[in-house]
Amino acid sequence: MANQQPKKRKPGRPKLPKGEAKNRTLPAVRFSPSDIQAVEAAAKAKNQTVSEWVRSTLLTVAGA
Repeated sequence: MANQQPKKRKPGRPKLPKGEAKNRTLPAVRFSPSDIQAVEAAAKAKNQTVSEWVRSTLLTVAGA
């Protein structure tokens, strides 16, 4: 028992508590390089990540 090693942590981010993680992803959407630049610029202008900007924009358009 004197030589027991502590458990190694698994790589990656720890799992979020139940109910806090996003449940699903939508299939990939393909963008042209100019579209990607426009989306990245819009996200940066709002101080958001691209994912946050896309999510908030889509939910606004969807009326959610």
